[in-house]
Formats: sequence, structure tokens, C-alpha cells
Amino acid sequence: MAYCYNRDFMFCDVCGSQLLLNSPKYATCPNSLCNFKKSSKHIKRGEIHYTITAEDIRRELKIDPFVQLTTVAMGAEQPQQKKVTDTPCPMCRHPKLEYYSRQMRSADEGETVFYECPNCHHKFTENN
Repeated sequence: MAYCYNRDFMFCDVCGSQLLLNSPKYATCPNSLCNFKKSSKHIKRGEIHYTITAEDIRRELKIDPFVQLTTVAMGAEQPQQKKVTDTPCPMCRHPKLEYYSRQMRSADEGETVFYECPNCHHKFTENN
């Protein structure tokens, strides 16, 4: 065949399985139904190029990465200590709201204030 320099030189011409190099004289198909053999002279000039990264090696050898990455989901950080304000709830008119603030935008913009009613659990935000 004229495919010696292409990528398919290591695959069975009958079923497409990857050939096994069990002998220096020929490569065999692992599929017991086709029993295809390819002479090593057809494989000799073929080249296989692949890339492997350090992460691939660590994963294969089950070695921990050098740097442990930790992810924190939004809102899963340490619980905020909520403060209380005398502003009434816009939904149930409860006289007090709990709130906390967080810097959500760039540093030159104000904080976002998160309000929650302790009575009806209505939540809303205000950008300062």
C-alpha cells in the first residue's frame, strides 16, 4: 500500500484496530476475527509523533501536582457576620433588615450591599 508515510501505517487494513508489534518481522491485529498481519518493512519508515506533558506523567503515575489548586465557589467563603439596619423590608415591612457588604466590582467603584429580611427571607442588593 502507498500509505506508509501516512498516519494509518500502524492500523489494520481490514478492521482499523491498532496493530501490535509482537514480532520484529510483522505487526498483528489484536482482533481475532481478522488475523491481519503487516510486514515490518511497511512499518519501518513510518514515524509517530506525540506530545506528553508533565501533567500527563503525574496523572499516569498518580503523583500529586506540584501546586495544589483550591477553588472556592462564590458564596462558599467564610460566612459573613451580618449587621442589622433599621430599614424596613420592602416585601413584608418588617422593621429591620440584616446586611453585609462585599467589593464585587473594581476598586474605584463602591461596594455591593446584600440585604436579607429575617422575617420573610427576601433578598436584594444595592450598589453603593
